[in-house]
Amino acid sequence: MTIFFSPASSEHQKREKTKARELRQSHWWKNQLGKGLCYLCEEKVLPKDLTMDHLIPIARGGFSNRKNCVPACKKCNTKKGNKTLAEVKMDEIEKEKD
Repeated sequence: MTIFFSPASSEHQKREKTKARELRQSHWWKNQLGKGLCYLCEEKVLPKDLTMDHLIPIARGGFSNRKNCVPACKKCNTKKGNKTLAEVKMDEIEKEKD
């Protein structure tokens, strides 16, 4: 599936990446990591192997806040990239058809 979107401004992306770095230092984020659970595949993962995933990617106008950030294993986060969860699911459905 081809994804077309107009990327968020470079100012927005820079601002939100800075906020994400700050959010990673918060007690809330450390508690999320402590659960050791990937939001996307729901697998148990060592906390050190979890990354911050934005449900609505920063590149697409998403924000770095508690409502939009979830822990994800590196494999899932890389696979998701700049897609939304719906787009990832649609890709999976298309692959099942083949």
